[in-house]
Amino acid sequence: MNQQIKPIQKIIFGSPGIGKSFKIRSIATEYLQIHFDSQTNTLKNTIKTVFHPEYTYSDFVGKLLPQSQGNSIIYKFYSGHFIRALGLAYRDLLNGKGQNYLLVIDELNRGNAAAIFGSIFQLLDRENDNWSTYEVDLSDLELIGLFNSMGYKAQASTDSPIQIDGSNFDVFCNMTERELKHQSNESGLRILKLLKNRKISIPNNLSLIATINTSDESIYYLDSAFKRRWDWEYLDAPAEKDIKANKVLEEVSSIILLLNDNKQLYWYKFVVGINEFIKSHYETVRKIEDKQIGWWFIKAENDVITLQQVQDKLMFYLWDSVFARDKKPLIQFLSDKLGKDIKLITYADFVEHTEQFVQHIHDNVTSLLTKDLEF
Repeated sequence: MNQQIKPIQKIIFGSPGIGKSFKIRSIATEYLQIHFDSQTNTLKNTIKTVFHPEYTYSDFVGKLLPQSQGNSIIYKFYSGHFIRALGLAYRDLLNGKGQNYLLVIDELNRGNAAAIFGSIFQLLDRENDNWSTYEVDLSDLELIGLFNSMGYKAQASTDSPIQIDGSNFDVFCNMTERELKHQSNESGLRILKLLKNRKISIPNNLSLIATINTSDESIYYLDSAFKRRWDWEYLDAPAEKDIKANKVLEEVSSIILLLNDNKQLYWYKFVVGINEFIKSHYETVRKIEDKQIGWWFIKAENDVITLQQVQDKLMFYLWDSVFARDKKPLIQFLSDKLGKDIKLITYADFVEHTEQFVQHIHDNVTSLLTKDLEF
């Protein structure tokens, strides 16, 4: 492995649709040198999971589940996402291949992260050599799961010790140790010592990147002890300054927002208009940074986003999340633009004005930019 590459341990956060997944891909390919397969749209050497309220330590590390075998029931240990990622990284070090590996956790704060990590939490502290400061004990079942995740065939029964590829565990360790010493593979020997002692630590070729969606209110609290073990990167929401500085991505600037009668608007101007509108009501919108939207809040198909998509997703988001406590900004905006008193008693009243709302939000950005040019 390229020893100059320091593993990543980072939480990426920002508004919905801001491009957190794209950022992870960029870090993986450009920094960690992990290959992205464009045919399958996946990163190699990467294990991905999504936290949710029902996700547990067993899902993360591993669990014993019943399995039918003929007329009987047997129990098999299934490795969790963390053990699977760890197994890939460990096997690489044992083989001396020199690749980097990545565990991606989406929606970190939608699950109870402290409970999910459990004792694994201790491994997040890293030394100057980028290995975990501490080690964590493994049960025999977890050890078997780890070996299977490393690509070995591991098993055990009540009347026999752990077998690795058909060999007794101690015999396997002794044989492997001789090979690693012959190869002068110090990292591999370090892994083997951990396994012999039924312990684990996060190695220097395994990175962890998590995302949180700050607008989601159905979340668990992340305590300060957990948070300070990660680097944090905030992805800023699109704003008027991005247009002025020509920072709108090419793939975004080509997206068309299609209204009725095939009238076309620029999606990027509409997104910026929405965010500027939200920010202008900072006194009434709580957690305003969380409420803005990103370029990919709605996914375009063939560079086109329809008015129906905006109505089905964005209008409800504005009504139910951004202006849930106070509808006055929406009422005032529509009343001013349409030149008459508008009443928004129900959501149906609001979506009735979808096309007019979209048009005026878009045109607001155009007029703001024109004023700046005149100035």
